[in-house]
Formats: sequence, structure tokens, C-alpha cells
Amino acid sequence: MDPSLYKSVTTRRSLKYSYYLSAPTGGKPVLLFVHGFPDTSNDWRYQVAFFKAQGYGLIVPDMLGYGGTDKPTDYTQYTLSLMSQDVIDILDAEKVEKAVAVGHDWGSILVSRLANYHPDRFIAFAFLGGYAPPSETKLDTCLQTKQRVGYEVFGYWSYFAEEGAHKGIEKNFDSFYSLLLAEDPKLWLSHVAPTGALKAWVEADKRTPTAPYLSEEEVKLQMEALLRGGLEGPLCWYKVRVSGLDIEDGKRITPESYFIQKPVFFGGATQDCVSLLALSKIVVEQYTKGPLTVKEYETGHWIMWQAKDKLNQDLLEWFQTL
Repeated sequence: MDPSLYKSVTTRRSLKYSYYLSAPTGGKPVLLFVHGFPDTSNDWRYQVAFFKAQGYGLIVPDMLGYGGTDKPTDYTQYTLSLMSQDVIDILDAEKVEKAVAVGHDWGSILVSRLANYHPDRFIAFAFLGGYAPPSETKLDTCLQTKQRVGYEVFGYWSYFAEEGAHKGIEKNFDSFYSLLLAEDPKLWLSHVAPTGALKAWVEADKRTPTAPYLSEEEVKLQMEALLRGGLEGPLCWYKVRVSGLDIEDGKRITPESYFIQKPVFFGGATQDCVSLLALSKIVVEQYTKGPLTVKEYETGHWIMWQAKDKLNQDLLEWFQTL
């Protein structure tokens, strides 16, 4: 993405955020794209190019811990309520009264909190991975998911929350990143989802072929961008979850605010072994009270790359209904 179109703002809690900005034309709304782990704003490049050409406004932040944005190492700075307000501060700085929010992975969870805390600032919400209502018990998501599907799904969370985990991952980053982008998405069932499996993979410095939907050059550039900033900040998102801090953080959300009254787009990946389509679909149907659009993609976790053309077209058609 064009580096000259990046801006920065200091939020009310004195953190600097870097974000890509493109103004709308022809009365089109502003789209807010929120990335997940381990990504940067540049991971939305296919969507940015497509929707910029369509005249939509774009705000695409490097989220806290990533890219040109600040990277505090105190995990208490990464609560979803605080980061949600950071995003609102960006909208305020650009005088954007209302936007359409689109999130993937952790970005989908952050967009969930935007829907809970700041619904009036958004026209609609799109979740690539699913809507995440506030957690009410420690790691309830892990336990409930295991009970429903019969195997661990989020076993890697505890590894990411270990003190110093970033050092081992950075040391064997080729190993780590090859698994994240594995050509065979089912490898996540045995080497990511179970407790201890991802740590064992990284410590053994194992490798696997990466999926062909990203070129070698793209993979190289993404890895370089992540290593420049390091993984200590990004892993703080998981420390908040595993520590239970998110439970206290979510208590300020009223039960009625769990439900979304605005239009919702849900995009689920049929081969994603972590963000399980069937369970995510049940949740988003339960909590969406406005119009709901559901699309399925024959992809692994990285919908915005593997199904970029179909996703862009589906989102465009949905945006045109708003």
C-alpha cells in the first residue's frame, strides 16, 4: 500500500497509531478494516486496492503492537475496551462520524467490541471469523468449543501467553510462519490447536510448504514487517485473554449491548480449523438482530488472500445495500 497515504495520530491515552487513509468520493461511506494476528494493515492490500477504485473511503490501522503503531509491552494496555476507544479516536481525528467496520481474526473480536461499546459510530459490521460476545468465565471459549467439537481448538493461546514466548517464535520465525500459511490448512488440527503442539513445532524448527495464494516475495515482505516490530506486543492480545483480564473488561458491557441491531456480514472459512464456521455461524445468528448476510468461502483462515476476488465482490454487494 502507498506509504505516502499513511498518517498517524496520538490517542487520548498517549499512544501513537499509524493508519492508511484514503478519502471517499461520490458520497461513498468510509470503510474501517481491522487486522488480526500476526498481521499489519498491509494485509488488507487486496481489499484496499479494490475498494479505493470503487470510491470508498478507507481507514486501515496498524493495530496496537504492529507496524508503525506503538508497541507497549504491558499487556494491560491491550484490553479491548481501550483499543476500541483508540479506534474511535482515529475516527474522531479524521472527522468520520460513521463508518462500516470489517475485521478478521483478532480484528473481528475488536470489531465485536466496537459493536458493543460504540454502535452509534458505525453503519454496519462485517466479521471474517465471527462475532465474539464478551467472555463471562476464564477461557470459557476454549472449554465450550472442546465440548462441542471434541478436540482442542485454542490450545496455542497458553503458549502465546507464556513469558518470553516471543523470543522463541522470533528465533525460529520461518518455522512459525510456514505453519501459519501452511499449504495444507488441516495441519492446524495437529500442530496449532492442541496445547503444546505449536510450541513443539517452533522449538523443533519444523517447516512446511506455504500456500500458493501468496507469492514468495509477499511472504518475505510480511515476515520482514512482523520481525521489524517483534512479536512481544502482538502476543499481549493473548495475555489479556488468558489472564482473565478480558472478563473484568467486558463487565462494563450491558447484556442488551451484546446484541447487534445494525446490519451484519459474516464470512466463514470452511477449512479454518480455529475459527470454526459452524460454531461462529450459530453465534452470529444468535446475536444479530438487524439484517444478516452470511457467506461461506472454501478457504483456510486467510480469507482476504485466498478468496480475495470473491470476498471483495461479496462485500461490495453488501455495502451497496447499506
